[in-house]
Amino acid sequence: MIKRALGISMAFVGVLVGAGFASGQEAMQYFVSFGEMGLWGVLVAAALTTITGIAVLQLGSYFQANEHTAVYDRVSGPITSKILDIGTLVTLFSIGFVMFAGAGSNLAQQFDGLPLWVGALLMLVLVLATGLLDVDKVTTVIGTITPFIIVLIVGVTGYTLLTTDLDMSAAHDYAVNNVDGPLPNWWLSAMNYTGLNIMCAVSMAIVIGGNILDNRAVGLGGVLGGLTTLLLLALLVTSLFFVAPEVNGTDLPVLALINGINPALGYVMTFAIYGMIFNTAVGMFYAMAKRLTRDKPQLFYTVYVIACGIGFVLSFVGFQALVSNVYPILGYIGILMIFVMSFAWIKNRGQVKTETDRRLRARKLISRRLDPRKRFTKKNERELAALADASNMDTPEFVEVVSDEVLDELEADAELDDFDREDPAPSVTYVQHTKPQVPEADDDVAEAGAAAANDAHAGDAIAGDANASDIAAADKPAEESGGVSNASPASSTDPDLDFDGTDNLTVK
Repeated sequence: MIKRALGISMAFVGVLVGAGFASGQEAMQYFVSFGEMGLWGVLVAAALTTITGIAVLQLGSYFQANEHTAVYDRVSGPITSKILDIGTLVTLFSIGFVMFAGAGSNLAQQFDGLPLWVGALLMLVLVLATGLLDVDKVTTVIGTITPFIIVLIVGVTGYTLLTTDLDMSAAHDYAVNNVDGPLPNWWLSAMNYTGLNIMCAVSMAIVIGGNILDNRAVGLGGVLGGLTTLLLLALLVTSLFFVAPEVNGTDLPVLALINGINPALGYVMTFAIYGMIFNTAVGMFYAMAKRLTRDKPQLFYTVYVIACGIGFVLSFVGFQALVSNVYPILGYIGILMIFVMSFAWIKNRGQVKTETDRRLRARKLISRRLDPRKRFTKKNERELAALADASNMDTPEFVEVVSDEVLDELEADAELDDFDREDPAPSVTYVQHTKPQVPEADDDVAEAGAAAANDAHAGDAIAGDANASDIAAADKPAEESGGVSNASPASSTDPDLDFDGTDNLTVK
């Protein structure tokens, strides 16, 4: 579970930490512009991001959603759901074409004389190629790039804080008087920033959560993602706060900061930021196309290409101008999103937990049915049917989704080299039997019958005694088997199976 949660957290952070974050532009406008109070805003933003991230990921998993309206329609009324849907689509498209602008600015700032369109065009090609992959591979791509940017940001900002004169008063005076911000006060700016990030991440996060059955792993991924965001944002904002005079006014303040430390390292950071821009662009356009083609999935890639092409054209407005004017509007829609998703998650927390336990138990039972090394009883079969019937998912979907996860694990099991998910070994269902009960006869009849038997068979007593041991020896294996066909439970090595003191097979 820990490994899966880490993968989820990296994918979640990868969607959150886009061009604006990795470049430092969001940090400058939303936090540094308010001086010391902007540092408190970091805590507010991180807390809201963590809570909402857990809510979005777990609701996506609970409803097994493959696009965001599958959750919106279940947790809000039709009008609110429509507002969130439209707002999400606008956000996905807007952030998507802002990423193309960021890609052009990123390379142009580092490589003098390089036209803006070169970086944007290269990004367009990469995003179009990635759109051919399924959601599992897209999540893997996003999650793989994220650790590199985390290491670079932590390293560079940590170095800056250790080597810079930390004059709080001077830094505060410069920030509030020279760094421009789009909003009037620090707490609204922090909420707006979080709303913006959630609007960026919600659709892809729902898809990521909906692709995973284990709600515990999803929730832990949200927690780890929120804590990672807190660490990165705190380091980034604090370092830029103290070096604002050197980086203010540039499209990519972090890149300017690194070039001031070591020009060679600036080239490394250029491509790292470019990777994060790629992460966010893919997440935005992929999730938007999934939503628009939910009723006609065969048109997914066509819509994906058209949206990317239009976004590429609109990106030439300019990165810094887009961040200043587009982001605050999206942030206000995001505040509504935070309230709706968090409230729905808190209200239905008990149902989510119950369904999580139900899926984990069903997973264990299906593993027992599909794994040729384990036993699957009639009692297990009845329990599995009851779990599927009680789930919020349709029964065929419930069994199929759980089975797919188990089959993936069995195929990866080194002990089952010849396992074939398309043609698994036939499973054996172990039937539970009980000993037959002989009804008690009438007392008088019983006594008469016993006397007659004694008289009639007195002469056979010695022969009967001689054969008794042979008969018992022949019957013993059948009695110990409890009537189980094909194999003997007495030799079972499955730790989850045991006898309850009778001949019945029970599950611990």
